[in-house]
Amino acid sequence: MTPLQQNPNDERRANNFGLLRLLFAALVVLSHAPELIDGNRSREPLTQVFGTLSLGELAVDGFFLVSGFLITRSYLNTRPFSAYLMKRAVRIYPGFLVASLVCIALVAPFAGGDLSAASILQCCARALLLLMPVVPGAFAELPFPYLNGSMWTIPCEFGCYLLLSLANDLRALRRPGRFVLLLAGLAGLYVLRWFVLPIGAPGSLLGTLSELVRLTFVFFCGSAFYLFRDRISYTRRGALIAALLLLSLLSSAPLAEPAFAAFGGYLIFWFAFAVRPAPVSLALNRADPSYGLYLYAFPVQNLLVLHVPGLSPGANSAVALIVAGFLGVLSWHAVERPALRRQELVRRVWTRAVTALLPSARPTQA
Repeated sequence: MTPLQQNPNDERRANNFGLLRLLFAALVVLSHAPELIDGNRSREPLTQVFGTLSLGELAVDGFFLVSGFLITRSYLNTRPFSAYLMKRAVRIYPGFLVASLVCIALVAPFAGGDLSAASILQCCARALLLLMPVVPGAFAELPFPYLNGSMWTIPCEFGCYLLLSLANDLRALRRPGRFVLLLAGLAGLYVLRWFVLPIGAPGSLLGTLSELVRLTFVFFCGSAFYLFRDRISYTRRGALIAALLLLSLLSSAPLAEPAFAAFGGYLIFWFAFAVRPAPVSLALNRADPSYGLYLYAFPVQNLLVLHVPGLSPGANSAVALIVAGFLGVLSWHAVERPALRRQELVRRVWTRAVTALLPSARPTQA
């Protein structure tokens, strides 16, 4: 038995989360390649096998399961709420803002975008709200005419961070019974979504709401794995059973995603904690290019579709993984890590600003 098997509750020690995040980002690239070329999803690898989830949807769900686990831990161990919110903003915003700027200033001109028709105010507002950048005309003739179609998940992610506070206000994070009721309510919304909301990628307000319901449910399933970590044992036998149950349900459209949230979640956290991490996992835990890879892969793939017609999905994926992987490493070292290192400085500036604007927030003298 490995130390991780003996101590699955301490996710801050050696684990495989870095490798998992990179794997999920790479799966999104592989999944997007066939559909970006001609809009035909039937060639997507996992869809060909099960006819339900794509590798991209499975990978995004994996991101949200891991995020639910780790962010719930962060929330419960960070006080006050403003400090928690700042930590989350420092992790999300710098990479997102720089990627948005790159898409607008560098990608759009090569994608047929009309920068003169773009509103600077609108671009800034969308970036601050974590919305996809928009430049008129960019990729207009392609099946997916978005500057960066992968970015739609980022506001959903940040929204889940905020919903944790609401769950805490309901005392659901410290009372197991209440959390089960909360998760049951989210499961009910997930089921209701099948009857009243469009299923699929967000292309409208209702489509976006549908995806928010889906990803919030998955995120809080990840939270459940953290909150009930003392009651969950990660074993090889458990992983085998979870894999068999997952495979048996992946062909059912209504059950595939809940099955992945439950049984796939078990497999993810079993691999994270019970499988001894390789040196590459430890390295990725210290230097994580997965966020940058995720942010830059879509525009790279769409540029390849636009300027290299006839490129196969496999070649598109390979080139995108190399280019976006390099940009992901660059994003980590030049943008994300420096922002994280300056987090304490940002916290002090934030505290002073709040104190100056709100005199009542100043500490009283003894």
